[in-house]
Formats: sequence, structure tokens, C-alpha cells
Amino acid sequence: MIKSLKARKSELADVGYEISILSEKTPTGFEPDAFGSKLRQTGLYPLSPTKIEILQINVGKMCNQTCKHCHVDAGPDRKEIMTRETMQHCLDVIKGHSFTTIDLTGGAPEMNPHFRWLVEEIRKIDKKVNIIVRCNLTIIVANPAYHDLPDFFKKHNIEVTSSLPYFTAMRTDSQRGEGVFEKSIKALRMLNAVGYGKEDSGLILNLVYNPSGAFLPGSQESLQVEFKKKLKDPYQIVFNQLFCITNLPISRFLDYLLVSGNFDDYMEKLISSYNPVAAEGVMCRNTISVGWDGYLYDCDFNQMLEMKVETSDQHISKWDTETLTQREIQTNQHCFGCTAGAGSSCGGATS
Repeated sequence: MIKSLKARKSELADVGYEISILSEKTPTGFEPDAFGSKLRQTGLYPLSPTKIEILQINVGKMCNQTCKHCHVDAGPDRKEIMTRETMQHCLDVIKGHSFTTIDLTGGAPEMNPHFRWLVEEIRKIDKKVNIIVRCNLTIIVANPAYHDLPDFFKKHNIEVTSSLPYFTAMRTDSQRGEGVFEKSIKALRMLNAVGYGKEDSGLILNLVYNPSGAFLPGSQESLQVEFKKKLKDPYQIVFNQLFCITNLPISRFLDYLLVSGNFDDYMEKLISSYNPVAAEGVMCRNTISVGWDGYLYDCDFNQMLEMKVETSDQHISKWDTETLTQREIQTNQHCFGCTAGAGSSCGGATS
């Protein structure tokens, strides 16, 4: 059996192992730099930023879940946690730059001991900026210390975006762990109880769907209708939008593709489904991703591959808006995941 990526990286002391797989293992009939070639054919090479509007901050890889397809490889055993000092560097940047959105992610971001402080400080700086918290739902019911999260989110007008692989227990638990669906339903009811997802409440609750296997997500619009219907009856749960996200071939999902023998077929699906309209609207063009240690990346996926921004100053403490706006975005074959079909981003389909 193929060993886990984590084990192989440790043995080889090679943090670029996943990148080497993506660069070297290209399906027959496609050149090694297939993504770069597609960008050239559609006039988008080199891929460059439009405007930096979103600051996505990964506050740590610790999580109360260990999901099969997690691109962060998050879990209870992860020790990488953003310090308050690094958070202060982020706050300094927020003070000096006009962002439309601050996107807080993890792991389970709420498990960072400074999470609430960070949210409160962001709100002191900007009362109107959209703050998103990527909540896995089960954290809300995991421990009494987190039971008040719905009220905390409401107090600070946080947009809650939560993963729910499916509207049935079997498919959700198979991807995220036994009992996750039941806990997620309980957490969603707690969020609904304070107004989240309800019409005219102003409290936004979005759900995220990603496929359970080596295939592309279906129509976001159609799935949203189905999810709303299935969660309304019998659970009486309401939410605002459903975001469909394509599984990118990195971390645990890449491990799954290799072990199951699906890597070549899946990559061929992504490559043959390249959509230039989706490529034009990829999230890395208006987003900067900050790692738990303060280093900067073009997107959350590049962060997990340790592909830092291609500038001389790569740490949040040395932020330079002009340099970052003029940079060339780092790409590799995993980027096909964001440009296949209707496209994929942290906010769902892009076209």
C-alpha cells in the first residue's frame, strides 16, 4: 500500500514532494506544464492580480475533526497555531489597506486561543468589513467552551461559512467522521436560533459542498435547491447560499487519488474541463492568503504546498501593497481544480 503523503514527506525530508508529483505525473497526452500552456492559449499568462480585496488568514491547523479530503491536513494533533504577535502584524496590514473581506480559516479557527481577540480587534479597526469565519460546525457543540459561538458570531456580525458534504448522515460521516452529521445539524439549529440564515436577519450562513470522490461537483444552483429542500424538511434548517468547491489534488485528497489509482483519470477530468472564464475569475487574483506563521501565499491551496508569493518580502510583517499587486501568481497543475467546469473558489463556482 502507498504510504501517506505525511509519512513520505517525513522520510524524504522533502516539502516539495507533492509539487513534484503534480509536476511530473501528468496524464498521457498532456504536457508537464499543462496549466501554463492553457493560460497562454487563453491570454492569461502570466496570471496576475487584479486588486487585493480579500485577506485570508489561516490561524492554525489544529482541528477537532480529521476529514478524509482535507487539503490542510488538519486535525487534533496539529500544533501549528498563529501567535498573537503574527495576528498583530495582520491587524497592522488591515489598518493600512482597504479590504472588502477578512476570511478567517484553519483547521478550526475557533481553536486558536487568540481567535476571539483577533475578531474583536478587526471590528475595532473596521466596523463594516465583511468578516468570514470558516466554521466546521461540530466545534460549536464539541465543548461547552464553544457553545456561545453563535452569539459571539452574531455580536460581531460574522458571516459563517460551514462545510456540510451532504444532507444525509451516511455521506457526511463517511467523509468527515462518525457522528459529524448529527453534530452539524445540532450546530446549524443553534445558528438558526440566533437568526443565522433567516430572511432579513442580516446574519449570513453559507454551506460548502465538495464531492466525496474523484469527480467534479454538479450544478451549484441545482444542488443549492436540493440542499435547501432536504434540510428544511425534516430538520427545519435554513441557510443562505450553497458553495460548491472542487477537490484539489493536494494533501489528503491527493493521497486518496494515488492510493485508489484515480490520479490520472481525475487530472484528465480537470484538464479537459478547463474553462477560460473561470480562469479569469480565480480567487488568487484578488486574494492574499496568510499562513499560520505569517508567510504570504497566492491562495490557501498554494499555502498548503508551501508555494510562497513570488516577491522578495514574503512575510506579513513586510507587507507592500504595490509589490504584491504587481507580482506573478504561482501556479502548478493543481490549479486546474479552480478552473474546471464552472470554476471553484472559497466562494464556490466562479462562472
